[in-house]
Parts: sequence; structure tokens; C-alpha cells
Amino acid sequence: MVDFFTQVRACLLEKNIDTKVTFIHQLAKDVRQGCVINLQTFGDVLAVNENGRPDKPKLVRATGVPKRGFGSLEGRAIMMHAIAHIEFNAMNLALDAVQRFSDMPEAYYRDWLQVADEEAYHFELIRAHLRFLGADYGDYPAHNGLWEMVEKTAHNALHRMALVPRVLEARGLDVTPGIQKKLRQAGDKHAATLLDIIFADEIGHVEVGTRWFRYLCKQEHKKADDTFLALLDEYFPKGLYGPYNMDAREAAGFSQRELQILLDG
Repeated sequence: MVDFFTQVRACLLEKNIDTKVTFIHQLAKDVRQGCVINLQTFGDVLAVNENGRPDKPKLVRATGVPKRGFGSLEGRAIMMHAIAHIEFNAMNLALDAVQRFSDMPEAYYRDWLQVADEEAYHFELIRAHLRFLGADYGDYPAHNGLWEMVEKTAHNALHRMALVPRVLEARGLDVTPGIQKKLRQAGDKHAATLLDIIFADEIGHVEVGTRWFRYLCKQEHKKADDTFLALLDEYFPKGLYGPYNMDAREAAGFSQRELQILLDG
């Protein structure tokens, strides 16, 4: 039997989208059915830029991404493509969280593999609708902002847990209801329903980040709220931008003080 961490790294390196998705689903199923995660065989981590992705989409600066309108078929396709790109990056992000940080409890690796499995499912849902709209993943340029923060936090598990799921991915909790409203107004009720599924799962994903962030703070004898504030100041000196979905963030484990920190800017 191939070692768990070897399989995770093979998943991460895989460039073919369909193969990657199938590989993730199978590995997650194997773990649920009793595949052993041997923490003693963690091995050597991949370089942070070794994330398998197809040749397309072309990666550009955020300002180079096409405008995402809702009034036209192509505008909605561009929006679905942007969401598909987020979900694809989220697959790699979760796999990287598994293979990068050693000396964590077994539950940590199980959690993030489950996140990868769900992100792969989300990608499949959005890609299917994108194809229904007459496009496919890779047809439009995309930006790499999410992965840039993965690179910046590759040196520290606490920083990764604080900033990628709890800042960048949590942003999806803030903006999704507004996107759904516009999709429904444009007559694309199916896309809005797909985002209902993703939104519910993403609350859980942010909660996974919250839980392991607090675990690491406890291990390092740090106060979680103070640490979160300090990291926001370090990585986002210009502050974050609202509005915030406070109910969703609270469901994802944000403390009242953290929510107030966000409101205060």
C-alpha cells in the first residue's frame, strides 16, 4: 500500500484536472474506510510552487481578469469561471496544508483531506454549470491571489490557519449571498442553488481553519484573538474590507472579539 503522505503529494502534483479530482475522491474514501495515516512517514514537503495545475487558465493580475457581469450569458460564465478557479485552488490549498506541516495530530490531516474532497466536489458542480453556459475551466484568464498567500504562509502553520481559511476563504462567506441574489435576478436559479451547497460547506472549512489556528495558539501559549489581530496587522497593513457576513463568520467559529476587530478595521 502506498503511503498516505506520498499519495497526497501525488494528488497535489497532478496537473490533469479530472485525474486530480478522481484521485482526491478516492484517497478521501480510502481514509474514511480505514486507510492508515502513519505520521512517522511524513517525509519531505514539496516546494510551495509545486502545485499541479493545467496550462490554462492563464494567470494574470487581478486587474486583468474579465469583468463579471450578470446580465449576459458570457458575464455569468465569467463569474462561474472565477468561482471554479477558487475551488480548484482550494483543492490544492487543502492538499498543501496536509503535506506541508508535520507534527500535527492525525485529526488535522483527516480534516484537511476532507476539505480537499469537498472542494473537489464544489469544483465539479461549478464546472458542470460552466459547461452548461457554453464555456469550460481555462477559457478565461484568472488571478492567483489565493495561492500567493499560501506561498507567504508556507513557513508557519499558525499563520496559514489564521490567514488563508480565516481571511481569504472567509471572504466567500461575505460575498456569496450578494452573488446569489444577482444570479437569481438574472434568472440563473440553478447557479444560486449550487452556491447554497458550497456556502454551507465553506462555513465548515473556515471552522476547520479556526479550530486548528486555536490549537496552534494554545500549543505556542498565545492568545488567539491577540494573535489574529497581530497577523492581520502584519499581512494586511492597509486593513481588510467589508461588509462582513457576521452570522456566517460566527458559525465558522469567529469569536465576538474577532468580529469586532474586523468591524473596527
